[in-house]
Amino acid sequence: MFKKILVANRGEIACRVMRTAKKMGLATVAVYSDADARAPHVLMADEAVRLGPAPAAESYLKPELILLAAKETGADCIHPGYGFLSERESFARACAEAGIAFVGPPPNAIAAMGDKIESKKLAKEAGVNVVPGFVGEIDDTEHAVRIATEIGYPVMMKASAGGGGKGMRLAYSEADVREGFEATKREGLASFGDDRVFIEKFIESPRHIEIQVLGDQHGNIVYLNERECSIQRRHQKVVEEAPSPFVTPEMRKAMGEQAVALARAVGYYSAGTVELIVSGADTSGTGFYFLEMNTRLQVEHPVTEEITGIDLVEQMIRVAAGEALAFTQDEVKIHGWSIENRVYAEDPYRGFLPSTGRLVRYRPPVEARDEAGVTRVDDGVTEGSEISMFYDPMIAKLVTWAPTREEAADRQVAALDRFRIEGIGHNIDFLSAIMQHPRFRSGELTTGFIAEEYPEGFEGAPASAALKRKLAAAAAVIDRTRAVRAAQISGQLNGSTEAAGERVVTIDGERFELTVESLGGIELVRGAGEPMEVVGHWRLGEPLFAVRIDEEALTLGVERKGSAWRLTAHGASHRVEVLPPHVAQYRHHMIEKVPPDMSRFLLAPMPGLLSQLHVSPGDKVEAGQALAVVEAMKMENILRAERAGVVKAANFAPGDALAVDAAILEFE
Repeated sequence: MFKKILVANRGEIACRVMRTAKKMGLATVAVYSDADARAPHVLMADEAVRLGPAPAAESYLKPELILLAAKETGADCIHPGYGFLSERESFARACAEAGIAFVGPPPNAIAAMGDKIESKKLAKEAGVNVVPGFVGEIDDTEHAVRIATEIGYPVMMKASAGGGGKGMRLAYSEADVREGFEATKREGLASFGDDRVFIEKFIESPRHIEIQVLGDQHGNIVYLNERECSIQRRHQKVVEEAPSPFVTPEMRKAMGEQAVALARAVGYYSAGTVELIVSGADTSGTGFYFLEMNTRLQVEHPVTEEITGIDLVEQMIRVAAGEALAFTQDEVKIHGWSIENRVYAEDPYRGFLPSTGRLVRYRPPVEARDEAGVTRVDDGVTEGSEISMFYDPMIAKLVTWAPTREEAADRQVAALDRFRIEGIGHNIDFLSAIMQHPRFRSGELTTGFIAEEYPEGFEGAPASAALKRKLAAAAAVIDRTRAVRAAQISGQLNGSTEAAGERVVTIDGERFELTVESLGGIELVRGAGEPMEVVGHWRLGEPLFAVRIDEEALTLGVERKGSAWRLTAHGASHRVEVLPPHVAQYRHHMIEKVPPDMSRFLLAPMPGLLSQLHVSPGDKVEAGQALAVVEAMKMENILRAERAGVVKAANFAPGDALAVDAAILEFE
């Protein structure tokens, strides 16, 4: 067994690998860029080595610096995590030449599966189902149009070396191909140094299923069941679960055996994932097709660990050290159900725009593990951490396990309510809404779930009448707590406020007239139906209120916003106004503040780089016309005109850095 492991990555995956390494008794080495000098993975490691400036191309993507760090610290193996150098064949070879074990598959397997065009040919030869498409090199846009027409729309254009949702465009028509082909090439070149593109048929009602494989250097290969990753946005996975609610035992066996056959064909060992696209309309159990093989650990590996009880990082390390697998295919079981939600730095209320900045407050839910269930948080940030434009926007992964799928989803909702993140936009409410969505609960998933269920964007999960009533009761208790505290400040109020428990609560426009009475640790709230018993203590300034209302446990996010409160629960934030009755009677006289009209401007929806500007002052534009391209977090975002008009001024030029809401263009 190795003595010291260097983790050639950052953030949550670096912390994840180190936790297992420490459990195995290995010393750990972290590497970091200037942006990560005080990051949790650096503090967790036994030793840490600086690589270079913040951009990944000048730090984490420099193999010579990683190898130098390993030699200087005496590390005898390197775990690449995922992303960065994890699927770079030349890095695996360089490790071998330097006499340092690479905790991953052999270089030839990385090369064979890393090229999506070549991997499809290999899959076909190994007897694996493949999607109809063109797997040769495409000369130019005209060639791409001809190919797409022959295959039949819709088609998917993908960068050959792509991954992580980057370098992919869906085309429903010739116009889509003409607009997207060059953009796909540019993204492939910018993100992966390879501008080759391939085109394949887009499967209708597609489900994204993947098979986890694990092999050793002695020829043993097993599959560790499947994961379903159908809930995606812009081809980036958001929710993953294991097992899949769609896959039958017969389909699982067929998929698993094909995945093992492919792995065997390229002499694979270590952990790897065979990604499949499955037709949700196919009930025969044979409508699954090979997409790609990821020759590394996947972001969503925890859900497989939770249902199998197998630590995948530990297995990767043991395989790299030459050990044989200690279990057979027959010993791989499915125990319970696990769901993972990716907590991203993006604002679902503003079209999922990336958000950067400092985590002013970061409180994840408390981890728990017992027979009733598991709540697990894999993260690599802490309060005060900077979410940088240089790296992936994922903040944390919330993983739950329970005996059933329903219980695992319920556990997600409860845990998401206990997250508290301030300082940046985040998608907690959106994830909670998905977990509660009737279609998610039924298991009727496709990769179009988000686009189909939220076509007009996200505005928060709908609140039931019962939940609103409970929120109103909690708000009345919270406001009364504030009033009692104010009464204790010298000279602020005369006498006790104990009797002044009457409140008029307005939540999302709905009015409740309530009275709060303290009964020895229990607040009795009357009005709006049957009396409610509220049990829980909230302290002024505390961002969370753990409360039990009529025997239902709730965790509410609490924030004072001007003269009102903002309460967050079950996937939505609610503006709640709480007033004494004598003040509430004058509420209708208050004038609402009208926000300024910004429709004459093209605003930067996120911080980023203005990479292209398609118009100049004096140009006429039509609704829907592409005006500019903003690059943020390694993705190109096309900004379009909302209506016809004439450009009056351009305030920025290509290459300029943009702050959020910067006015790129002004119209007449």
